[in-house]
Amino acid sequence: MKIGDNLEVRIFPPGLTFVDRMGRKLDSSVALNKIVNRIKNWFLDFWLMILNWITWCPIWTIRKLFFLISGVKLGEKTKLHCGCWFFNPAGVEIGEGTIVGYRTFLDGRAPLKIGRHVDIASEVMIYNSEHDVHVEDMRPIEEPVEIGDYVFIGPRAIILPGVKIGKGAVVAAGAVVTKNVPKKTIVAGVPAKPIGKRKIKRLNYRLGRSRLFQ
Repeated sequence: MKIGDNLEVRIFPPGLTFVDRMGRKLDSSVALNKIVNRIKNWFLDFWLMILNWITWCPIWTIRKLFFLISGVKLGEKTKLHCGCWFFNPAGVEIGEGTIVGYRTFLDGRAPLKIGRHVDIASEVMIYNSEHDVHVEDMRPIEEPVEIGDYVFIGPRAIILPGVKIGKGAVVAAGAVVTKNVPKKTIVAGVPAKPIGKRKIKRLNYRLGRSRLFQ
C-alpha cells in the first residue's frame, strides 16, 4: 500500500515493513515521521488549492486577507497582482511599497525575502528548491533567496535557489539568474550575466500605482 509518493507499506511475516520510493527499508520511527509529514503536506496542498483560487479575485483586500492568513509577511502599501502562486506561503516575506506582477510564482519552501520598493513584472518565477541531479534519489535541495530593495525584475525572468540580488539591481526580461547579482548591476541572458550598471545615484523613489482590479 502506498502512502503518497515517498512511502510504501509492505506486509511480510511477521509484520509490516516500510520502504521508501527507492525500495529501501525504513525503521518505524523514520516511517512515522514520513507519514506525519505526508499528512501535513496533504493539508498544505489543499489550502494551496484554495489560496490559488483566491489569487484570481479582482479585489486586493480579499486577496491580502488570505495571504496574511497563509503566513505571507507583507509590508505597507505592497500589492500582489492577480494569479500569484505559492509553495509554502509562510516562507515568503515582502517589504513595503513592493509591487508583484500578474501570475508570478513565489516559492516559500526555504526563506524568500523580497525587499522594499521592488518592482517584479508579470510571470516571474522565483524558486528556492530544486532536485539534486547528482544523487540516486533526486532529493530536494533548499536554499534561501534574497532580493534587495529597489530591485527591478523583468517579465518571465527566473530566479534560482540560493541567489542574492543586490540593492537596485536589474534583471532583464527572460533572464535566468543562477548566481548572485551585485548592487545596481544589470544582468541579462541565459544564464544571466552582467551587461551594465544603473546610473541612478540615489535609490529613494516610490513605485507608481498598481492596477486597480488586477
